[in-house]
Amino acid sequence: MGLLGILIGLGLLIWLAFRGWSILLLAPAAALIAALLSGEPLLAHWTQTFMLSAAQFIAQFFPIFLLGALFGKLMEDSGSVTSIADFMVEKLGEKRAILAVVLAGAIVTYGGVSLFVAFFVLAPMAMALFRAAAIPRRLMPAAIALGTSTFTMSALPGTPAIQNAIPMPFFGTTPFAAPGLGIIASIIMLGFGLWWLARAEAKARRAGEGFGDDAGDAAELAAADPVVRERATTAHEFDPAEISHGERSPSKPPILQAALPLVVVVLVNVLMSFVVLPRLDTSFLGLPEWGSTSLTAVGGVWSVIVALFAAILSLLAISGRRLPTLRATIDAGANAAVLPAVSVASLVGFGAVVAALPAFGLVREWVLSIEGGPLVSLAIATNILSALTGSASGGLTIALDALGATYMKLAAEQGIDPALLHRVAVIGAGTLDSLPHNGAVVTLLAVCGSTHGKSYFDIVMVGIVGALIALSGVIVLGSMFGSF
Repeated sequence: MGLLGILIGLGLLIWLAFRGWSILLLAPAAALIAALLSGEPLLAHWTQTFMLSAAQFIAQFFPIFLLGALFGKLMEDSGSVTSIADFMVEKLGEKRAILAVVLAGAIVTYGGVSLFVAFFVLAPMAMALFRAAAIPRRLMPAAIALGTSTFTMSALPGTPAIQNAIPMPFFGTTPFAAPGLGIIASIIMLGFGLWWLARAEAKARRAGEGFGDDAGDAAELAAADPVVRERATTAHEFDPAEISHGERSPSKPPILQAALPLVVVVLVNVLMSFVVLPRLDTSFLGLPEWGSTSLTAVGGVWSVIVALFAAILSLLAISGRRLPTLRATIDAGANAAVLPAVSVASLVGFGAVVAALPAFGLVREWVLSIEGGPLVSLAIATNILSALTGSASGGLTIALDALGATYMKLAAEQGIDPALLHRVAVIGAGTLDSLPHNGAVVTLLAVCGSTHGKSYFDIVMVGIVGALIALSGVIVLGSMFGSF
């Protein structure tokens, strides 16, 4: 009954979440159903397992959710994201419309702008560009997804995405874990995605397919859709409902001013990871009043926090005067972090209850017995859990909460660099999370005014197939040469 209880709880969680029910209620309810059918104490699992695990996730990662959402909102309302997107369009033009959209998305998300902020800013720009270039509107979601939701989320070294931050406390790594392998994976994802989109565009032109119908104000409708909001908040770190709050600047900053905060994120991240933190005396972290932790466990998160904070200060210094309602923008950015953080924490709490049930031992044994070694089994575990939860961050945290210590032990025994585990885990979580029920997919389609039937296949090719090829390459190269 224990394993059956886990499957029933998970099935209800997936089914009702896809129908737009709040994950804040579904996650504890599904966890209690699994515990009930396993004959486990319900209240104890809710307060001592579910809540403690959810609280630990928030304690570790809420600063990144908060600063990331605030930075994204400031970049949007200051006109900086629009300025960067328009610059790419101006330089690349209609003939390279797809490349312009992809690179604009990649630049802003690698620089720390929230995925959903990028969606809502890029979609109108992409719509105008695709219409002028007579490229089918159905390819817009795949082009935006390739630039915002693939290599800049999981592979490119130093990305401040929450998915890249989650393995750091488990493996004692930095945001730049396995940089060489990350760059190779990024090239594979980008190259394959651009090839596929160019192929799809050429095929559409041969068939005489044009832009198609206009989507109207799809972005505004998506931001106000409560079902989109419920699905979206488990997928990434920004609440779409806050997009319409605050007020955008009537003018755009020059491109150098717009891009400077993104450069600050990358440079400060590098300095904190490799120069500042290693030179600090942090022995006090081992004391009980600081949680008996170490710099290895918290240094990666600290680097991202300081990088985002420095970027916010630089943005306010150079573009703050452009913000018509600074307080409203800051409030919207801060509020946008809350629901996503608590939603993902609830998924993590559900995973903690499941992992604490006796029947989960069977799941653990099956995962660890997968042929191919720890890298293959870790990739499969993160893929499956991210697919089931529809959340890369949720699935990744559940997997590492349950199996992270085991993989660190295996890595020590087999001489595997934890940085390699980090990169495999993150890329693995960012593949099958893009199934139809994923909140980012649902939001992107809504923002672009498209449907699963029209656009999802191309999202699969650029977001899943390309990522799986890159993941396979990282595992093969990592097994042959180790982390680099």
